Parts: sequence; structure tokens; C-alpha cells
Amino acid sequence: MLWNSIKTSLHGTLSESEFNLWIKPLECRKQDGQALELVGPDRFFCAWIEDRYLGLIRNTAKELGEFASIQLKVAESRPVQVASNGSGQLRLPGIASGGPRLRSLHPAFTFEQFMVGESNLLAQSACHALATGDTTYGNCLFMNSSTGLGKSHLTQAVVHQVLRSAPSTRLHYLTAQQFSAEMVKGIRSNSMEQFSNKYVNDCDMLLVEDIHTLTGKNKTQEELNTVLDYLLKSGRRVILTSALAPSKIAGIDDDFRSRMTSGLVTGIESPDYATRARIIRHKLQLHGLGGDDDLVGFMAETLKGDIRRMESAIIGIKAKSRLHNVPPDLSIAKEVIYGLVGRSIEITGESIRDLIGDQFRVSIDDLCSRSRKRSVTFPRQMAMYLTRKYTSHSLADIGSMYNRDHSTVLYAIKTITKDMSRETSIREQVELLCTKLKR
Repeated sequence: MLWNSIKTSLHGTLSESEFNLWIKPLECRKQDGQALELVGPDRFFCAWIEDRYLGLIRNTAKELGEFASIQLKVAESRPVQVASNGSGQLRLPGIASGGPRLRSLHPAFTFEQFMVGESNLLAQSACHALATGDTTYGNCLFMNSSTGLGKSHLTQAVVHQVLRSAPSTRLHYLTAQQFSAEMVKGIRSNSMEQFSNKYVNDCDMLLVEDIHTLTGKNKTQEELNTVLDYLLKSGRRVILTSALAPSKIAGIDDDFRSRMTSGLVTGIESPDYATRARIIRHKLQLHGLGGDDDLVGFMAETLKGDIRRMESAIIGIKAKSRLHNVPPDLSIAKEVIYGLVGRSIEITGESIRDLIGDQFRVSIDDLCSRSRKRSVTFPRQMAMYLTRKYTSHSLADIGSMYNRDHSTVLYAIKTITKDMSRETSIREQVELLCTKLKR
């Protein structure tokens, strides 16, 4: 059967976990000649397959010499066989009556899809260890970083891993705001005992995101502190995340702060250039856009910090290239990215020379001439000073732009620096020119 041949080929191409997660659940419901009809479990799954894997499946069929028409459909909904706990609440067989508390999981937030670099190595290693029951890093982890650097990705990767390898684990994954809202509901309905039992007695692993949002919520801090105290003393696994380091979260009780940081505390920094390049190349390939070196290099250089902006830029590049029916290139990338983050004007020796000539009404020829007139030498010295300040050019390179040697450039830099310290008007003039350059 063609689908079996395609799956065998993909099994050798994709990682084991990726194959099991995305390809194995697909079923071939119909094969009519060279037409295949594949069925996925739900519309979200199918949307992900269509965006990431359908092209690969079709290309694999072609490589096998089969030019098949492949369609993807959503399976018809079926009634789920579940057991009732007697209170009207439905639960899966074999799961404790409290049931797990899970936020919505992003299907791509797995360890396999996470790009590891120096900026996040410790956080990734600790999360993977906790997900697999390894206590090398202890049983409590506090992760902090600014937005878009991978806290939620790693936390959800832990959940995906636990659900895949140990589905009977009583796991609760929620935000601090959700914990607080659930506690308030418990107080109002006089069901705090059930609330406490859920997170104390019926919990093997607790993951709480956005701890910094508990600022000033003393009652919630007190309750969560009690839960953490029991879980940690009984060897349960705990992961907490925050946008701020523990010491910088205001309005937090000292006892609660101490409990949160009783295990490993690690931050996730902005990825370096090499890691950004690997992230971008990986995401481009997932979207079927290839991995052109110039395109990757430009994006890695321009898109720093928040990884969500990389995803947004790639989606924009994909949409624009499809709209114009052309492969993605550097010009499309620049158009999309400059629209996303703003145009970044590169300051060069030439742009500085042009600005100086315009501001002081001196021609480029005069600046490069042997003239010793004050009306020429001062602008020339200013240009040399600013070129040294804003570019990586060597003294010799700067000198060659004005037909001078490196010693003349060094003298010019020293002269402008000294004049700035002595004369307010010179300092203000330099500051004005710097402002114009940055614009």
C-alpha cells in the first residue's frame, strides 16, 4: 500500500518522537488509484499537518515514483468512552478522580522543536531531567526570562514528555492567575478542602507559570506556599516560571520567595547569533521555505531577542512569497522584517562623510583635499571622530577615506575629544550630529 511505503520512508527521515507525534496518528481511509485520502484526529492537528508536513508527504510519494493526489481530512467526531466519577464529572479510565489540570498545549512546544544554545542550556537540561524523573538538578526549578525566549516552550515540553512517557502522572499545569482564580472560587463555594487536596494529595507534578503576577496577592501566595512546602518535602516535582528574577518580584512574601527558590534558579537569556540562526533555519524549513544562507544571516542579524518575532516574520515572508508566487528571497525578507521591527539604518563611513559635508556645506572633494583651512579641517576632524565612534573601521581605513594616514586620524579624534570637554558648543554640536546619524 502506498501510504505504508510513505510512512516507512518518513520514519527514516524524521526523528522517532516527531514521527510518532505527527505521522503515526494519520490514517489512510481511502485509496482510489493514485488518490490518497488521509484522516487526522481533529482540525487543529490537520491544520498543523497541512502547514508543516503535507508537502513533505507529497514529495516523498514522488520520490517513491508515485505521483499521487493526497488529500487531508478531519475525522468524524466519535463519542468518547469515559468513566464517570459519580458527580457528573467525566474522566479517563485509570486517572485519579481529581483529574489533571492542564492549560492548552501548543503541539510544537516539544523538546525536539526547542533549539538549545548557551543562553538556555541549563534551563533546557533541567526541564528535560524533571520530565524524565531525573533528580540531577533537584526536584524544583524556577525559570525566569523576558517574554518570547522559551519559558512556556520548555514548560509545555515537560508536559508533552510526561504525558507521552508516563500518562498516569497526576500533573497540574496552569498559570498563577488561574491558580488564584480557582482558589477564590473554592473560598466562595466553601470547597477549599477539595481545592487543597487537589494540589497536595492528588498531585505528582506541579507547573505554574507567571509567578510574578502574584504581586500583592497575599492569600494566594500563602496557599501556594503551603502547597509547595508539602510537594517539595514529599519529593514531588515543581516548575515555576516568571518574567522577573525572584529577587526583583515586588510584593512577594519572604517565606514564599524562599520556598520558590529552594531548588535550581536559572534565567534564559536572549539567544546569541549562532542560536538565532539555527532557530530561524529550523523554522524556515518547517514552513517549507528552505534555508538560504543570506536570508538566514540577515534575519539572525536583524531579529534579536523575542523569538515570537522570528515566527511572525517567517509567516509574513511565506505569505508574501506565495502571494507573488516567487521563492522567498532577501528583498521579501527585508520588506517584511522592516515592516515588523522598523528599518534599521546602517551607519557607514560614507553616510557620515555625506552628513558632515551637508551640515558644514563642504564638498566631498574638499574634505578629501590637502586643504588646511579651518572651514575644512574642523569638519574633516569631526567626520573622522564620528566614523571611529560609529563604525568598526581601523584608523588606517578612516584615513584612506580622506587621503590621510592613521596618525592624522588619531590626532583628529584626540582634538575633538579635548574640544568637547572644554567647549559646550562643540559638545552640543557633536550630540546634534549623533542624533541626526541615528535617525
